[in-house]
Amino acid sequence: MAQAFFGGVHPNDMKAATNEKAIEQLAPAPAQVVIPMSMHIGAPCKPIVSVGDKVKIGQRIGEPGGFVSAPIHASVSGTVVAVEPRPFSMGGEMMSVVIENDLQDTVSEEVKPAADPDSLTPEQLVEIVKNAGIVGQGGATFPTHVKISSGLGKVDYVIINAAECEPYITGDHRTCLERPEQVIKGATLLAKCFGVEHVYIGIEANKQNAADVLNKTIAELKAPVVVQVLHTRYPQGAEKQLCQAVSGRQVPSGKLPADAGCCIFNLNTTCAIYRAVYTGMPVVNKIVTVSGSGVIEPKNLECPIGTPISLLFDACGGLDEKTYKLIMGGPMMGLAQYSTDVTVGKGTGAMLAFAGDEEKHAEDPQCIRCGKCVGVCPVRLEPVYMYKYLMKGDVDTWQNVLHGMDCIECGACAYTCPARIPLTHAFRMGKQKVNNARMAAKAKAEAEKKAAEEKAEKKEA
Repeated sequence: MAQAFFGGVHPNDMKAATNEKAIEQLAPAPAQVVIPMSMHIGAPCKPIVSVGDKVKIGQRIGEPGGFVSAPIHASVSGTVVAVEPRPFSMGGEMMSVVIENDLQDTVSEEVKPAADPDSLTPEQLVEIVKNAGIVGQGGATFPTHVKISSGLGKVDYVIINAAECEPYITGDHRTCLERPEQVIKGATLLAKCFGVEHVYIGIEANKQNAADVLNKTIAELKAPVVVQVLHTRYPQGAEKQLCQAVSGRQVPSGKLPADAGCCIFNLNTTCAIYRAVYTGMPVVNKIVTVSGSGVIEPKNLECPIGTPISLLFDACGGLDEKTYKLIMGGPMMGLAQYSTDVTVGKGTGAMLAFAGDEEKHAEDPQCIRCGKCVGVCPVRLEPVYMYKYLMKGDVDTWQNVLHGMDCIECGACAYTCPARIPLTHAFRMGKQKVNNARMAAKAKAEAEKKAAEEKAEKKEA
């Protein structure tokens, strides 16, 4: 059995509404898609199409803005009707390409499968992954080509994350049941790329039927893949916890799984690698679980990137009139949305709507020093003190003494807090303050350097 990690919680998985429902294609197809130029960690893309341009599925419409970036492709065929800022799921607006769907589903000539998938070198696979715009589809959205290239020669443990530990979400579960060949062949490509004997798929014990289907496919394909059944506990799918659970290795504070010799890929990221190699298709679609007490008929829907979330809810019979909150992602780590105009991105795994009594909050929460948050933190932090120092405005202690930047924002502390203190939200704000301070210090240093150079030039003149 898998290793156990420290902390964690056992929320009701709330998956019964969709875990037995097959993936459906969104129908009718969206008349228009709004594709934001930032669907990945790193520099946003630069639009390379203009209003009036005709585009096809798989055609590149956004060029990467740097090394840590990923190209963006048209998810439908049709006509570009706008290139302008539009509402963004992360807040505010983002430069987006708006495409009027011609409903012809014409595929771009750029979409070509690899000539010989079995003979690809690691460098060739990295290039294919890069050109396909593949990012971490579990929500982190880190460019996959960067992860692979930075791990070559350092990693001896490759792990596929099929834990899907967040409540409600079932897209990965259904993918295992319905598309196991994509999963296993994608994992096999990664095994060859990293030169490892086996790739491990970590999946929670509450998805045993999916584990059985994967094992059957592994036997049929004689693939170098091992399914590791994990304890059902949140946040089992977090990178560092999954690394410990499967390999027994612990990732040091401030480090990444690669520093422990591990590289972790989301299940649907692995399927995207399979599609990029065997069909040539870049990331243009996403499987989204639409669920929650506010959804009339919960479903697992596959839709084009850039689909307005309003259409997902329409395809599920609409929303309950008492719906009061929309969350993109899971209830533990997802982001509340202020508008149904935001669209599906590469990391959108779920859209949840709530109309019941799930909202539990206090007007003036007071910590009772029970220590429950300390006991469930999978990173062994001390949320009770982290919150205290942030409220005092002491970001330095929060960062340097209490290691606040190590927080993975899993929400286990807030979930278990009897006082309903918004701990996770506070820690996100703390990280933002630290990042703002870093950016200000960098800008100051650059300004001082520039001023010194100008002064030296004037002196020479």
